Parts: sequence; structure tokens; C-alpha cells
Amino acid sequence: MRQIQFREALREAMSEEMRKDGNVYLMGEEVAEYNGAYKVSQGMLEEFGPKRVIDTPISETGFTGIGIGSAMAGLKPIIEFMTFNFAMVAIDQIVNGAAKINNMSGGQFSVPIVFRGATGNAGMLSSQHSQCFESWYANCPGLKVVLPSNPYDAKGLLKSAILDPDPVIFMESELMYSDLGEVPLEEYYIEIGKAKILRPGDHITIVGFGKIIKVALEAAEELLKEGIHAEVIDLRTVRPIDYSTVIDSVKKNNRLVIVEESWPLGSIATELTFKVQKEAFDYLDAPILRVTGADVPMPYSPVLIQAYLPNVERVIRAVKELMYISK
Repeated sequence: MRQIQFREALREAMSEEMRKDGNVYLMGEEVAEYNGAYKVSQGMLEEFGPKRVIDTPISETGFTGIGIGSAMAGLKPIIEFMTFNFAMVAIDQIVNGAAKINNMSGGQFSVPIVFRGATGNAGMLSSQHSQCFESWYANCPGLKVVLPSNPYDAKGLLKSAILDPDPVIFMESELMYSDLGEVPLEEYYIEIGKAKILRPGDHITIVGFGKIIKVALEAAEELLKEGIHAEVIDLRTVRPIDYSTVIDSVKKNNRLVIVEESWPLGSIATELTFKVQKEAFDYLDAPILRVTGADVPMPYSPVLIQAYLPNVERVIRAVKELMYISK
């Protein structure tokens, strides 16, 4: 099977759907003439023209509102934020507009819109450009929230998001755009809301999503050298969350570590911890542990960034703590 970059998988997903449906269009800062801030939309202006690949001013509130209005009128916009940190400027449009219009109109209007862009740490960008807002958006009924961890999932999930009748928050990572992965030539879609077991195991369950999955997989590989077989689950979407896949794994393995880049308070890890202890308490042989980002603003120093983020050593330490608690 061919290997392509994460950014290429996203571009293929958008281009395939735009070729099939003239109502699909892309709009955002630098998506056209500059070929995208991270070259995700490279070549799309030449193929689809300026009416369907649209550069915008630096005005997230403005072009987000235009996108929502056009979706209500029957189009299918893909709104790109250069980073989801900038989407904070437009959060009223997203949360009080896109997420609620279907409900408040009694189903008269749907909002088939995708908001996509980079999320989380991307190096030395400090506090205002390195934040994870997936739990914020996941807390809002009316939105779906997707965080792919590899090119294959990115393409299949984005194609499904474009076809979805509801607004979808599609979060990527600047540090993943060059990642290579196997992506078939034939068309495929991945259902939103279904987790995936990336690595089977029968000693402990490790759950994550987005780029932090790479940390979980590396930790599982190191743990195997010590005879610990960790099952790694990629949630892929955090609204809806595929609780059943995680709970079934916990019932088998009796221990759970959740890895998440974001802050601990009100996190996806917190929600998942509650749900598992409620539905599978009698199967747990040890407390659930979370490995999250530090509860401080993201620092600028690369040394402090490494101390802030979940890493392989912290995941291994959490797994070993749970393995030994029950002995």
C-alpha cells in the first residue's frame, strides 16, 4: 500500500468530496494563494478556483459566521483555522450558533459544516498558541469532535465529517502534518464515534487520542520488553466517545491508564474515568490513572515543554504503578 503524508491525506479527503459535490468548499486564512499555512490545501485553488477555495482576512468571527450562514442555506463549508487557538475569537459563532441552530429551529435548519485546523503543542509557541480545546468543544451538545492520529484515519474521518449533517470540529496537529502512513487508493470512510484498538494486550489498557497516541504506542513497545502486554486504544473522536470499546477492554484487563495532552481539570480523561468506574467498577483491580499535560500554561522553553507534556517515561511509570498495586 502507498504511504502519504498526513497533510496529503487531508487534501485528498477534501478534494474527493469537492469533486463529487459542488456545494463543498474550503475557506480560511491562506488556504488559497499560499496553498495553506501547512500546505494542506496545496494545488486546490488551481483545481477548484477562487469561488470554492477562498482566502479570508484575519477575522475568524467573520468567516466563521459566513460559513455557518452558507451551511444553513445548503452549502457544505470546510472552515480552516490556522490554529484552534484562533478559534477562540469565533467560539460564540461555533457554540451559540452552529451547535444550537438545528435544535433551536426545531430541525428546520441543519448546519453541515466542518471546522478544522491545528491543535495542541507545536514546539516553542508558548501559552497562547499551544492549547488543547477538545474538551471545551466536546462539552457542547450539537458538536462532534474528531482527533485523528494517523493519515489513514485523517482521510476517512474527514470524508465522513464533510458528509455529516451536523457541525464537526476536526482537530489536527502541526507536528503530524509530515507523518507518513499507509492510505489506500480506493475510496473509504470511517464512521465518526468508533474507537480503534491499535495494539491488543491482556495486562492493562492505555487509552488516548490525537498525536499523543504515538507516546502511548512507544510506551507499550517498551513495556513489552518487560513482559507487560498493554492494549492501546485510539478514541479517534471525543464526542461522541466510544465508551463500550474502552469498557470492554477494561473488563478484560482490569487496569486503565488514560493519556491526554490537555490540562487535567475537566478533561476527556476525567470524563472517561467517571464512565469506566461507573460501568466497570467491579472489574477494576487498581485505580484509574491519568497522564495529562501539566496544570499550568504551556511554557516556551523546550526543556519545560518536555516536562509539561505526557511522555513515554510517565506512561510507563503509571502502568507499572497499576501493575504492582494489585500484587
